[in-house]
Amino acid sequence: QVQLVESGGGLVQAGGSLRLSCAASGRTFSNYAMGWFRQAPGKEREFVAAISSGGISRYYADSVKGRFTISRDNAKNTVYLQMNSLKPEDTAVYYCAASQTTAQAISSRSGISYWGKGTLVTVSS
Repeated sequence: QVQLVESGGGLVQAGGSLRLSCAASGRTFSNYAMGWFRQAPGKEREFVAAISSGGISRYYADSVKGRFTISRDNAKNTVYLQMNSLKPEDTAVYYCAASQTTAQAISSRSGISYWGKGTLVTVSS
């Protein structure tokens, strides 16, 4: 069992930045590929970013490429999402996900074993 706890959400103006964190506990964190998803009101949950277990491979949704960066610190059992140049359309609940498969699988929303409960990001115009 892996527990995922997100933090770092909040209210920010358009053009601003936030860094989300996802702390993992339970099984060996470094065995898992990790990802971030988001769900805006009235919309389906969508893929944002994923990173391989060793941090080498990274995948991004087209909508966030060049603005968001996913990273991980296996010594701290934590994955991060640095979000820059935020837009009102980035407003959503952001969820952390863990997979025993690959980051590429996460990007296809498959093979996800665990989800966090989410953290709300609100971007004002």
